[in-house]
Amino acid sequence: MKLADRVSQINEPQTIAMSKKARALQAAGHDVINLSLGEPDFHTPEHIKEAAKAAINENFTYYTPVAGIPDLKAAISNKFKTENHLDYTPEQIVVSTGAKHAIMNAFMAIINPGDEVIIPTPYWVSYSEMVKLLGGIPVFIKGTIENQFKITAEQLEKAISTKTKAFIFSSPCNPTGSVYHENELAALASIFEKHPGIFIISDEIYEYIYFEDKPKSIGSFNDLINRTITINGMSKGFAMTGWRIGYLGAPTAVAIACEKIQSQYTSATSGISQKAALAALNHDKNASIEMVAAFKKRRSIVKEGLEKIPGLICNQPEGAFYFFPDISAYFGKQYNGKTIENSTDICNYILEEHHVSLVPGTAFGDENCIRISYASSEEKLIKACQRLEAAFSSLN
Repeated sequence: MKLADRVSQINEPQTIAMSKKARALQAAGHDVINLSLGEPDFHTPEHIKEAAKAAINENFTYYTPVAGIPDLKAAISNKFKTENHLDYTPEQIVVSTGAKHAIMNAFMAIINPGDEVIIPTPYWVSYSEMVKLLGGIPVFIKGTIENQFKITAEQLEKAISTKTKAFIFSSPCNPTGSVYHENELAALASIFEKHPGIFIISDEIYEYIYFEDKPKSIGSFNDLINRTITINGMSKGFAMTGWRIGYLGAPTAVAIACEKIQSQYTSATSGISQKAALAALNHDKNASIEMVAAFKKRRSIVKEGLEKIPGLICNQPEGAFYFFPDISAYFGKQYNGKTIENSTDICNYILEEHHVSLVPGTAFGDENCIRISYASSEEKLIKACQRLEAAFSSLN
């Protein structure tokens, strides 16, 4: 019996792999601080939970339309218009089981084997694996820490070829927390204007978690909305990870294709979750604002802790809830006779010897870095920073 070739062509996300290792150590009785998963540690706001309970009590428990219930699609369309200056009609909205599902729908709708997809690095772990699953070819553009891990218009233009079918990026970015500013997006938009056959996939799942200027949507520049697929969802900004609600706005043909694809392998997502999402979008964002204020304070705690560690190079993230420091100064150092060769070695060492779970930068396309999530309590973050300082100082 032989499995399909595609299984061996992709990898399990290291975010999940490191979390598994952390849980195993915890089960063995160790005090592990898990900073490997990108999940807000806040509870879903009460008004959202009450809406879900009401939906259950009102027997809203049957199949719903594949692309989402009409009132939720209308609310998403309105959100795009009022908050992002994106004119997607309800017919151009597809609601899915999480933003990851929405991205995969989009890729399945537009990518043929051999098509190239440009991905700035560092990137979210699943982008490249999704492209490879469909027979596409990831083309990476390296963002440097000196430029806040963002790419330039010149880099983008050099990466485009006759095979380029799509471009995908996130802002605010997972794993770096970087945010593309208006002038930077305008510069990228000017390149895309020259290449009308390229789809743009803008992953905006961290849209509400920002600390400086509000992030802008690239689809709002020029006429790019006619080929921009905007991804978003409820997980990060509303502390609704387990509810599994994501969505996309897309050109009509793409939205129809995504609905058709989704109808064949998941159908609609949970109706209860959709009613909860509707309540979230139609309510004030006070709970989200309070959550972001807490993240901003935590960012300061972690930044202060990382600055105590010699050799680490760290940027100042403007959104999301991650740091992505360069730790390459510690490559070649040793502990217990073992040599640190790369970011995976660093993360395994820190987890096994100092019980803090992080994610190697190689998972995100940058071997020199590690991702630290600060979606945890202040107390745990302070303790984690102390352990990290001890971990790095123990290498020689």
